[in-house]
Amino acid sequence: MDARIVEFAEVLRQNGVRVSTSEVQDALRATAEVGLEDRNLFRAVLRTTLIKRELDVDTFRRAFDFYFSGAARTFEALDESLAKQLEDEGYLEGDLLKMVIYQMNLLAPEMSPLAQAILAGDRARLAQIFRQASLQLDLGQLESPLQTGFFTRRLLAGAGMERARSDLKSMEDELRARGLSAEGIEIVSRHVAAAMRKIEDAARQEVRRQSEARIRRRTDSVTDKPLHLLSQAEVDQMEAAVRTLAEKLKSRLIRKQRSHRRGSLNVRRTLRRNMPWDGIPMVPQFRRRRPERPELVVLCDVSDSVRNASRMMLLFMHTLQSLFVRVRSFVFVSDIGEVTHFFKDLDVSEAIDAATAGRTVSMSANSNYGRALADFTRDHLGSITRRTTVMIIGDGRNNYNASNAWALKDLRRKAKRVLWICPEDRGNWGIGDSEMLTYEKHCHQAVVVTSVSDLSRIADQLVPA
Repeated sequence: MDARIVEFAEVLRQNGVRVSTSEVQDALRATAEVGLEDRNLFRAVLRTTLIKRELDVDTFRRAFDFYFSGAARTFEALDESLAKQLEDEGYLEGDLLKMVIYQMNLLAPEMSPLAQAILAGDRARLAQIFRQASLQLDLGQLESPLQTGFFTRRLLAGAGMERARSDLKSMEDELRARGLSAEGIEIVSRHVAAAMRKIEDAARQEVRRQSEARIRRRTDSVTDKPLHLLSQAEVDQMEAAVRTLAEKLKSRLIRKQRSHRRGSLNVRRTLRRNMPWDGIPMVPQFRRRRPERPELVVLCDVSDSVRNASRMMLLFMHTLQSLFVRVRSFVFVSDIGEVTHFFKDLDVSEAIDAATAGRTVSMSANSNYGRALADFTRDHLGSITRRTTVMIIGDGRNNYNASNAWALKDLRRKAKRVLWICPEDRGNWGIGDSEMLTYEKHCHQAVVVTSVSDLSRIADQLVPA
C-alpha cells in the first residue's frame, strides 16, 4: 500500500496540488496506524496529511474516488469461471464436461497467475495482478488520455498477457490430444477468446481511469474544454458552436471572394468602352476572374481517443462544403473506408454519426496510420490533383507500426495542400508511439486543435481564401 500512496501523491501533484516529501511520509505513517478497513477514515487521514489548502479539496476528492474506487469493479464482466460458463451453456455435458473440467484443474497449477485467474473468473485476483503491473509500469508518466492505447499494451504485457495466451492455447491443445471433438474445442476456444477480450477491455478501462485521475482541473466552458473530455451533452453543445463558427466563416469568405472577382486590366476593352467620350473620365474595364473552388479530401481517425475531434472537423468542413467543388470523406482506424455517400444521403449530423460508428471500418483494431495512409495512396492517389486539399485529422499515434511516410510524401507531391489537424499538444509529439514529428515534415501545415477555441483561432487557415 505504501507504493500506492506514493503514487497517489504524484497524482495529486499532476493535478496541481503541492505535496511535499515529508507530507507523504506523514501519510504513510498515519495510514499504517488506521489501516484500510474503514474507507472514510482512510480518506480522512490522507486528506489531513496531504491537503493544506481548501481550494485543493475538490481535486483531492475527485482523484481519491478515481484512484481508490476499487479496480475489481473494472473486471465485473468476468463474473464466472470458465467451467461454470461451459456447464451453464449446456453444449458440453456428462463425461465430456467432466473431462474438460478435470483437465483444466490438472493444468491450472502450471499456468501463469493471470491464466489461472481468467479460468477461475477471480476478479479480486485479476485486480491484484493488474494493480501490481500498474505499479511496475509507472502510470505517473501518463500525460494525456491520447496515450491510452500505448499504456494499455504495456499494462497487459506487465500483467503477463502473452504467457496467459500461450498457457490457454496449450490447454486447448491438450484437450484436443485427449480426444475432445472439434465442436468441443471450438466451444472452449470461443469462451477463452471472449475472456481474453474482456481482459483487454478491462485493462483499457483501468488505464482510462488512471488517466482521468491525472487530468488537471479545466474551465467549465465547452469551447475551452479538451475534446477528449467532453460528455455526450457537451458534444452536442460543441457541435452547435462549431456549426455557428462555420456559418460565420462561410459568410465572411463568400463576401471576400465577391470583392476579389475583378481580374487584371483589359486594355482593349477599356479603350473601346471609353472612345465615345474621348476617355474623359476614363472608366477602366477588367477581365473577370473565374472563381477557383478547390476540392477537399478529409481523412479522419475515428478511434476512441480522437473521435470527438474527428466529429468536430467533419461537421466544420461539411458545413463549408459550398466553398469546395467536392468534399470526399474517409475514416480509418487500421483499415480505411470512404463515407462520402453518408453525407449525400443523410443530414450532416446523422452522416457524422454513421461515419464514426464503425459501419465502414473495424473499430476494434489498433490505430495504424502507416497502413491507412499507404492504402489511401495506393487506391486514391490518381484522384488527387493540384486543386485538392488533403486534410488529415488524428493524433499520429501509430502503435509502433511502420510510419509509411512515403505515402504522405506522394500526397504532398500531387496535392495543392496537405494539412494535418492534431488533437494532441505539440509537446507530446514524438513521445512513445507518436509519429507526428515524422508526418509533420511531409505536410504543408500541421496545427494543434484540442478545443473549439483552438479551431476558432485557426479556422480561416483551414479553408480557401
